[in-house]
Order: sequence, then C-alpha cells, then structure tokens
Amino acid sequence: MSFASHKRDLLEILLKIKNQSLLDDFLVDLLTPKEMQEIIKRWQLIKHLHQKIPQRQIAKNLKISIAKITRGSRALLNKNGGFNQILQKRKIYI
Repeated sequence: MSFASHKRDLLEILLKIKNQSLLDDFLVDLLTPKEMQEIIKRWQLIKHLHQKIPQRQIAKNLKISIAKITRGSRALLNKNGGFNQILQKRKIYI
C-alpha cells in the first residue's frame, strides 16, 4: 500500500468515529503526548491568527516561536486550504 492509501484509510476511520470519547481514546493511542500537545497548540495558533491577535502576543500566550506562527500565517494565506475551510464553517464545526 502507498502512503496515499494509508492516509485515506486513516481519514476514513476518523470520519467514522462519531463518539467524542472514542475519538479521544483513539488519538491518545495513536499519538504521543508531545504530538497531541503540538496538534492542539497548532490549532490554537490558527484560531489566534484568525482572530487577528498580534504574533508576539500569540508567541507569549502559547509559548511558541515566531517561526511557528509564521508557518501558520502562510497556511492561512491559502484561502482554499483546510484551515480556512474549517474556519469559514466554524459555527458548524467548532
């Protein structure tokens, strides 16, 4: 199997999990504590950028580097990217 098919398999599993507790258990087993922390922090970063919070304040609040914030800013420049798609539908997803 290729990377793409492995990725598709994982996405299909995630889409089928409707129970929040089960999803949490699955992610805890799938990711290391550090990986989980990084994913959570990245999503907080994106939400802060979307709210137009200054980068230095984000760095202080989340205890992350300006380089990570810049990477998040670049991702948000893609209007068709996943972050923007979710943020545009945030009332449904968040």
